[in-house]
Amino acid sequence: MLDCRQFDASGGIKVEDIAKRLMDYGFHAPTMSWPVPATLMIEPTESMNRRRNWIAFCDAMISIREEIRAIEEGKADRADNLLKGAPHSAHSVISDSWNHKYGREQAAYPAIWVREHKVLAIVGRIDNPYGDRNLVWYVPPVDSYGT
Repeated sequence: MLDCRQFDASGGIKVEDIAKRLMDYGFHAPTMSWPVPATLMIEPTESMNRRRNWIAFCDAMISIREEIRAIEEGKADRADNLLKGAPHSAHSVISDSWNHKYGREQAAYPAIWVREHKVLAIVGRIDNPYGDRNLVWYVPPVDSYGT
């Protein structure tokens, strides 16, 4: 479990920002704030290639820590930064307009190894608590299914 509370106090970075930024590095966002608030629960799976995936995961976490450090030191904007904008969707990266203080390339391809197997998110940041409280359930009509 990784305790992320210090980053909120020093740079305004919440545990959710770190989890969403991991998605830009190609990792599924880990469990957040359970069982301890403002923590990330890192759980390896049997399907992971241990050496390659763990080295990449550690590299991603080190890189994210450096992105946080840039915010803490005032080198990156506290409100408009790589972590607050994550995950960066395909639409946002290829759009004609880019209204961020950081570059598209750093947003979409934060590490060299990400270029080989990049899967861009379909959507960007969503309001998780709102989605949890306002679930939308859609079931297509039966006649829309093929026979």
